[in-house]
Amino acid sequence: MSKAREDVAFPGREPDHEGATLRGWLYPAESGNAPGPGIVMAHGFSATKEMGLGPFADAFAAAGITVLAYDHRGLGASDGEPRQVIDPYAQVRGYRAALDWLTQRPEVDPDRVGIWGSSFSGGVVLVTAAVDRRVRAVVANVPLAGFPGVDYSDPAANAAAFTALRDALDDPNGPGTAASAACGVELTGPLAPVHAPGNELPVVMPQPESSEWFLRVGGAGTRWENRVWLAGAPEGAPAFDPGVAVAHVAPTALLMVVASDDTLAATDVALAAYARAGEPKQLEVVEGHHFVDYDGDALAQASRAMTEFFAASL
Repeated sequence: MSKAREDVAFPGREPDHEGATLRGWLYPAESGNAPGPGIVMAHGFSATKEMGLGPFADAFAAAGITVLAYDHRGLGASDGEPRQVIDPYAQVRGYRAALDWLTQRPEVDPDRVGIWGSSFSGGVVLVTAAVDRRVRAVVANVPLAGFPGVDYSDPAANAAAFTALRDALDDPNGPGTAASAACGVELTGPLAPVHAPGNELPVVMPQPESSEWFLRVGGAGTRWENRVWLAGAPEGAPAFDPGVAVAHVAPTALLMVVASDDTLAATDVALAAYARAGEPKQLEVVEGHHFVDYDGDALAQASRAMTEFFAASL
């Protein structure tokens, strides 16, 4: 862990993010001249920043990049009520609020910023990069890059769906905002992210590797909870689908890190999404299941590829 890491807090956008304070860690760049590049990072479905983000952030900071790693609204250390709600629209708005804050830092060049997301937030960053042109480079780690069974073969239909999604996110009163919550957004739950002893709730991620990883790394001090609610979108809002956004990330540089045997964020769906993405793009395949690159040789492989990609793209 970087000894220079510091706790930071910044506001969610007003009025669209209800002004909730988002909290995280700032890793100063360990080399290079200021202002220099910066990266915003957040974790995947229900996970908090304490659960494996540190090694990636340390590698980026050692390469001369300022890193902001934070918790999504209503999760971990960040403020926001109700708690434990997974809302991808609100999470895009959170990334944009984090970019607002990071690009105002004197040590960061606002024209050299990237974003990083993993699993569920790997899909969130694909959408964020496609709708926010401040983003110069995006890493989607084992991303939820679309949905099995959805036909993405019609570029015109994808473009129309993406336009509706972009417009909804650009609307200060759109999905993921205080205004949309006031319209009676339905919450599904409670649900358990993973199987755990004594759990009687329906489980979102039933794979054995999901339980192994979350129960191993989500212990005391992480603020992770095995209980969530899923936020619906207001009536008439477009579907939140990274699969329709991926073709619109370009010309922002894209790195997708895909696990070879991923049954959670399906490998074939991710590879098909990568094929639809425009240039510049880069693919890194790690051998194993969805959680393999948080540890060991796969972590070394993935973090090296990510660091080199950000260094070259920013």
